[in-house]
Amino acid sequence: MAPSASGSPCGDVWPKTREQRDWFHKLGNILDKLPKRLQPRVKAALHEVMYAETRKQAREAITRFAAEYGTKYPKAVTTLEKDADALLTFFDFPAEHWKHLRTSNVIESPFATVRLRQRVTKGAGSRTKGLLMAYKLLDMAQARWRRLDGRHLLPLVRAGIGFVDGVRQPGKPEKQGARAA
Repeated sequence: MAPSASGSPCGDVWPKTREQRDWFHKLGNILDKLPKRLQPRVKAALHEVMYAETRKQAREAITRFAAEYGTKYPKAVTTLEKDADALLTFFDFPAEHWKHLRTSNVIESPFATVRLRQRVTKGAGSRTKGLLMAYKLLDMAQARWRRLDGRHLLPLVRAGIGFVDGVRQPGKPEKQGARAA
């Protein structure tokens, strides 16, 4: 799907949706732009950003990262800074949801079962059989899925109740929408 005017690929379907980038893949992209010997230290610095308690602390950690590595490794710093807003979107949601929003595992994990079976059977034979196989595999796999932490907060998020740094702001609707992509 092409990005909307807001830049989000989901903007046409859910106009109030903001994008939350996946930290796991972003970490890999940044680490790829650095020498191997620095990667453990850089990963710790990026975890400081990722697991900050507040958006302000995360921004400060990004600034420290840029100051420390920007001179020698500008591509790594640019990779982090260009998506900083999308990486920090999770601060506008309940703290209980943060671990689910930081990663794409919620999407990728269920399809690992389907992907594995498709490889083993060397294809499904036809589109209809492939869809049927994927449906049945996902239907059976859902019994093992863990529930969303803080699921009791979903009605508040859907209603547009604002959260700042994971804490509910009474009577203050969220400024850009209620869902993360």
